[in-house]
Amino acid sequence: MFFSIAITLWFLIQLYIGFRLAPLASGGAVGLLWWTGIAMLLVLPILTMFIGRSVQRIPLRHAIEWAGFTAMGLSTILFVLAVAASILRMRSWLDPQLVTGGILITGVVVTALGIWRSRRPSVVRIAVPITGLHEDLEGFRIVQLSDLHIGPTLKRNFVERVVSTANGLEPDLIALTGDVADGHVAAMRHEVAPLAGLGAPHGKFFVTGNHEYYWDAPGWVKEVERLGFDALVNTYRVIEQGAATLLVAGVTDSTASAGTPGHRSDPEAAVSGAPDVDVRLLLAHQPSSAFAAQRVGFDLQLSGHTHGGQYFPFNLVVRLFQPFVHGLHRLQDMWLYVSRGTGYWGPPMRLGVPSEITLIELVKG
Repeated sequence: MFFSIAITLWFLIQLYIGFRLAPLASGGAVGLLWWTGIAMLLVLPILTMFIGRSVQRIPLRHAIEWAGFTAMGLSTILFVLAVAASILRMRSWLDPQLVTGGILITGVVVTALGIWRSRRPSVVRIAVPITGLHEDLEGFRIVQLSDLHIGPTLKRNFVERVVSTANGLEPDLIALTGDVADGHVAAMRHEVAPLAGLGAPHGKFFVTGNHEYYWDAPGWVKEVERLGFDALVNTYRVIEQGAATLLVAGVTDSTASAGTPGHRSDPEAAVSGAPDVDVRLLLAHQPSSAFAAQRVGFDLQLSGHTHGGQYFPFNLVVRLFQPFVHGLHRLQDMWLYVSRGTGYWGPPMRLGVPSEITLIELVKG
């Protein structure tokens, strides 16, 4: 049902673009070329989705996936521009051919800019004030990586650059908050292998995101553990820093984990039997887990999932579905930080919503 609805909507979007932006001289070779292009915008993303689920060797697979996801991004940009032109009635006061040409050129330029920007995560530094923070935890540094989505268009070289940048920040602890890859473990093992090079004195921790469950969550948990991470499946660890103690707990993804035995997300179970500590930190892929986490008594939750919307107009649409989109938020007596994500999903694009490697520093509140 979901895929039927999605494909139908996608078909209607391409029809709108096709007819709304069709050249005036749409007959003959020009018309054939135009509708061939529209057909490619329609078919390539759908073909890419099906190829992505296949475990078979497919000729030119990487090129097809790049073309499909790029077409998906370009199509959404053209749709937005076409709708904006219609609202502004641009064809009534400008030459229609000029409007169509301008939209096509703008769409290509914006898509290219989004592709260039998407592969260059920025370092975002956040100070989180904790009331009564123990002096031995003052300046404690956590590097958060989230939503890498290693797969069709993000490969090993991207992971290597992320690892180098993260290690250069000299963190005390590393948190990987889900959606590591889009693919089966066997197919992605080589691409994610550089994550083994991440290092921090107090360890590196991982929680599952919704995309782990689209492939093989138990398999990905084992693979990430093989890379040296401590996978927190509704459980906790206690870290000592001098005379201070910090609890690091983790829950599974709250929207996709229920169907996997032993993985139902439960913030309360994650700290069952935990001792008294100076700071309680929760790693949870979904920002919406913050409501349960606040009731349990965490001081800080680190999340991802939203990508901050990734690019316009989705950075506006996502606010209709997520209570927190990105940045630092206060939820009564708990802090929540939502990463915009280190990679991206689907279209290899970032526009107005840069990806990030986050350095979080605990300070006295």
